[in-house]
Order: sequence, then structure tokens, then C-alpha cells
Amino acid sequence: MSKKPHSPGPAKSASSKNGTAAPNKSFPVTEASELLAFLLAHLNQGRNSVKSLLAHGQVYVNDRAETKYNYPLQPGQTVVIRKEREKEKFPLVGLTILHEDEHVIVASKEAGLLTIASDKETEMTAYRQLMAYVRDSDPKNRIFIVHRLDRDTSGVLMFAKSEAVQQKLQEEWQTIVKERSYVALVEGEVKRQEGTISSWLKESKTLRMYSSPHPNDGQHAVTHYKLLQAGKAFSLVEVHLETGRKNQIRVHMQDIGHPIAGDKKYGAHTKPIGRLGLHARVLAFEHPVTGKLLKFDTGIPKLFYNPLRNAAAQADNRRSKG
Repeated sequence: MSKKPHSPGPAKSASSKNGTAAPNKSFPVTEASELLAFLLAHLNQGRNSVKSLLAHGQVYVNDRAETKYNYPLQPGQTVVIRKEREKEKFPLVGLTILHEDEHVIVASKEAGLLTIASDKETEMTAYRQLMAYVRDSDPKNRIFIVHRLDRDTSGVLMFAKSEAVQQKLQEEWQTIVKERSYVALVEGEVKRQEGTISSWLKESKTLRMYSSPHPNDGQHAVTHYKLLQAGKAFSLVEVHLETGRKNQIRVHMQDIGHPIAGDKKYGAHTKPIGRLGLHARVLAFEHPVTGKLLKFDTGIPKLFYNPLRNAAAQADNRRSKG
């Protein structure tokens, strides 16, 4: 195996104090070998220094960072040593980024995390974390609120990276968003396979939303639902929003006599999963700049099935004893 000569310069440029190597060192692979052995044969560095390069994501095989010592190399591949260490991932709590480009960020939020702080809330929020995340790469970067999820609702959330994109998304939300669906664990046995709830929503002095008994009195809200699974004590329904009003699903589920499990504010008597049984599952939209259709489906939280399984198991036990 021929050894590619090092570029001229002082010896210390090949290995600095933090274990980095000279920029853009490239080595073609001519015969099968394990990565660590290959690096030791081609770099004028000790074993610990080479391991440091691997650990810090500075070794690339065919443009992909590789950290495994025993990674099998094949002839025709190219190994590149980069000077800069791979930047450590920015820590996010209760958030997972699903998509990011120069115009939008789409993330999955866990239950219990606020979307944005209110005047009385100063704790960590999705907005604050993502703002810190984008500013970590450039202090001038910002994000902008497009829509929100309640604190105890989990699921897909989108933010804009400029005021222009935010404005376009908010002004053209009804045409840009192609699908926005939730899954809800509700109390009781839902009898109808599907249905539509339409009402005029208002907010009380105690900040509780309710359906007005009078037409055109408040904000018009339309919710479509479809039964996924039904049990005597709980049911699982898929919910599609035609409008996006505050607490809309929570109010409408209460209106049909099936409040969302864990939602004491809107009539629930149980809390079988220790949180609100509402999850923003799907968000599909036309990209506000490119026009490309993007769809994000986070599935149904496994936790939502537990009350149905438990109720079925209890019913089976009762039948067997009887």
C-alpha cells in the first residue's frame, strides 16, 4: 500500500493540541482495511491522537463522518481528515427537529412544554430553545411563531425563519396547509364512525373557551373526527381541523360528550396516561418559498393505546370469572 506524502510545513500542523489534523487531508483506499489501522498507516500520529480524530467526527469516508474504529474500508473509497471538529449537537429538551431549511423549522414537541411564554410564564419554551439553537450558528438568526400547540398537547409544530415567511404562512394558512390532523384519546365509547362538529367559540373571563349557543357569536370553528378504536371506557379518534381556534378540539370533544382524557378543564374525569390525551400527528403543507409539498407524520403515541388495552383486559378477566 503506497503512502501519500504529507503536504510541506511544520510537523505540528499535522496534529495540534486538540487532536485536529491539517485541513483536507485525503487518502484513497486501495485495499480492504479497518479504518483505525488505515489511519495509523497513513497519518504520522499516535494511536490516541487518531482515536481523538474519530471521536470528534473529523474522519470522513466518502463525505460521511465515521467514528467506528473497525469500520470496514473497501477499495475505491476516499478517507478525508478535516481540520475542524464536528460541532456538537445543540441540546434540545422536549423537542426533536424533524426538518430545517433556510426558511422554516418543523419540530416535534413533547407534552408539558410550552410553545411560547406568556406574561406570567418564564420557563423554557419551544420558541426559546429553537431561537437559541438558530443563534448558535449565527447570532443574527431568528425564528418566528406561526402556530401553537397547548402545553399538554404533543406533536408537530412549525416556525418560520423570517418575518416574510411568517406572514405568508399566517395569511395563506388555509391554502398552504394541506393536512393537519390530531389523534385524541377521549372518555367513553364513541358510537359514530365519523362526524363533524361546528360551533362559534368564545372565551370566558376565566380564559375558558366554550361554544356559544348563538349563531355568529364568536369565532366559527369546524372539527371533523373519525373513530379509530372504541372501548367502553375510552375511544381513540382521529381529528382533522378545518379551522384552528384556541382549544378547539378540546371544546368540541366535550360538546359531543367525549372529553379528552386528562382534560379536567373541559370536563374529563380521568387521567389514565398522566397527561392530556391529545397529539398533533400530521402536518402537511406546501413550502412557502419552494412550493414543494412536505408531510410530517409522527404516528400515534403508544401510551394512547394503554387505557384501551387495560380496559379490554379487565373485561376479559370479568368474563372469565363469570
